[in-house]
Amino acid sequence: MGAASRCRASLLEPCHRTPRWHVLPLLHFAHVWQARAYPGWVSDTTPSRAPSLTERRKAATQLDIARAAVELFTERGPDDTTAEDIALRAGVALRTFYRYFRSKQDAVAPLLAGGADRWRAGLAATAPGTPLAEALERSVTASLTPADAEAEEELRRTRGLLRAATGDPALRAVWYRVNQESEERLREVLAGLAGPDADPLGVRLAAAAATDAIRIALEGWAEPDGEPPVRGEGSPASLAVRCLRELTGGIAMLKE
Repeated sequence: MGAASRCRASLLEPCHRTPRWHVLPLLHFAHVWQARAYPGWVSDTTPSRAPSLTERRKAATQLDIARAAVELFTERGPDDTTAEDIALRAGVALRTFYRYFRSKQDAVAPLLAGGADRWRAGLAATAPGTPLAEALERSVTASLTPADAEAEEELRRTRGLLRAATGDPALRAVWYRVNQESEERLREVLAGLAGPDADPLGVRLAAAAATDAIRIALEGWAEPDGEPPVRGEGSPASLAVRCLRELTGGIAMLKE
């Protein structure tokens, strides 16, 4: 493409709808996920520097595509949604879609992972001396309790996606992959909170139990018909805390 063509193309770039505060939590995930999904993809972003404008725009584009995919899967179902449909809804070219995602199901991963990123960040910021079990419960409750209407809508989008995934093995595989990757990164957070003398097996068990508690709670919340509550009894937060207590009851390091 010549310089003139590149200039014309830049003028046709769509305006991204993603609020700026959504971009940074996604950026770290996007780099990790793409590096794993595409071995040839190399990120030049490191924790020692802020992401560049180009990197922030790429992250915003990925999130726009993810939201479009979730909306369409919820409205039509995965079988009746194509990559072309998702690109059109997101306002990007089809080649842009495939620059970031290898399939239509892969496109939802950034949105699913965003909540997990925020949860781990909140947990990592736990005040020193807080019992680990208490820190886990607080962080789970905070991450699954919507703070405003936008967060509530995001939670309902996740519900619609999980319901759509029941009949689509590829979409379920993305959900399980996101959870597995979150569990692996959660181990690092828990190890830091537990201290150098913590039992490594206990850390692994706690990370697995906490991740599964949220996964099972969201799946259980999404399953019934109707409009399940987003706060209070029967909400994702209350279900997750119940699951967490059941799954971690025998982990010694969480009793200290």
